[in-house]
Amino acid sequence: MRIEAYNQVQQIYAQNNTTRQMKTDVKGSFSDQLQISNAGKDIQIAKKAVNAAPDIRENLVESIRNRINSGNYSVDSESLADKLIAGYSAI
Repeated sequence: MRIEAYNQVQQIYAQNNTTRQMKTDVKGSFSDQLQISNAGKDIQIAKKAVNAAPDIRENLVESIRNRINSGNYSVDSESLADKLIAGYSAI
């Protein structure tokens, strides 16, 4: 085995190692960034509006509650059955 060739190979590896170290040093200076698109911002605004809205619409519930309590609320059984069948047919 020739010693000169071994030294040359070793010098090449030493050069590659310094290059790798320099690359890692450069990578360390970058920082991560997050950018939210306008559509993403609009979605967040819509979510906040939905969360702020009440789960129960009291104005609709109150009128039905009053009709039930007074005995004036009736359900058309044929209409209910048609809607149930239509709902199961859609599945």
